[in-house]
Amino acid sequence: MVAADIDVSVTLARELLAEQHPDLAALPLEVVANGWDNVMLRLGPLPDGGHLALRLPRREAAAHLIEHEQTALPRLAPALGTTGIAFPRPVRTGRPSDRLGFPWSWNVVRWVDGVAAARTEVAGRGAWAADLANFLATLHVPADDAPANPFRGIPLAARPDAQDPAVFTARLRRVPEALHDAATRLWHEALDAPAHTGPPMWLHGDPHPGNLVVRESAHGTQELAAVVDFGDVTSGDPASDLGEAWLTFDAEGQARFRTAVDSRAHDGRGWDEATWTRAKGWALMYATNMLAHPDEHPWLVPIGEHGLRRLLVDGD
Repeated sequence: MVAADIDVSVTLARELLAEQHPDLAALPLEVVANGWDNVMLRLGPLPDGGHLALRLPRREAAAHLIEHEQTALPRLAPALGTTGIAFPRPVRTGRPSDRLGFPWSWNVVRWVDGVAAARTEVAGRGAWAADLANFLATLHVPADDAPANPFRGIPLAARPDAQDPAVFTARLRRVPEALHDAATRLWHEALDAPAHTGPPMWLHGDPHPGNLVVRESAHGTQELAAVVDFGDVTSGDPASDLGEAWLTFDAEGQARFRTAVDSRAHDGRGWDEATWTRAKGWALMYATNMLAHPDEHPWLVPIGEHGLRRLLVDGD
């Protein structure tokens, strides 16, 4: 039987800590975010002044994503740790609790101060475009036994949007009518681009500015503090992750991002033009996903609208 959605409260989180990590159970605890699938709570301060964060799934599908993080991130940590960018490697792991009626795994990670990049001005993000590029280039190496994901990293031709024209038509309804022709051309160009033929690469799987944490640097500019939410971590075509560029940056920031990515990929030879063409197709998928639930997730709408402008109006 599939468990129903669970109301994750401070009380439930504290009881889980008391049961499984009692040394943390008495620390101050507050809900700081209610995401699509998970609830985030901040725990602390710790004796060193820092904080931890609890990520608890509220539905079964999200619980499997937590398990993917628990499996993949310790393996990726040695390489990603060299980038200077934080990521949610679990410092403690939580188990299902029959006694408390919580049937899923959960994580305790380091808290990172900052705000989601999605809540910042786009023009300021170019300051850390090269840092994000370096993080992804470090991640994008041949993968061994990565978690499977039927939606990310796969060939675009395997997506339902390519298999059934009605699925793409339904997606197109989220695009302003004046841009339908441009969106359709872009999608078919991405489908027609040569497929990724190299080894499957490690992928973040859910790249967008809502999963990037930024803060003000000592120089008064934005800096990238963390890349979070690796629940969709998988392997496959790097274009799946590179589509983030159109959602995150303006033209200048995107140029910095691509230059920095290509300085690292293939030992400095860069990804070929087909990879970036496929990335545009992925960016179109992501942008229209952001527009799918405007009432439930209104903060995603500006991300999708910006992505469509970059792809279909700016034309670069």
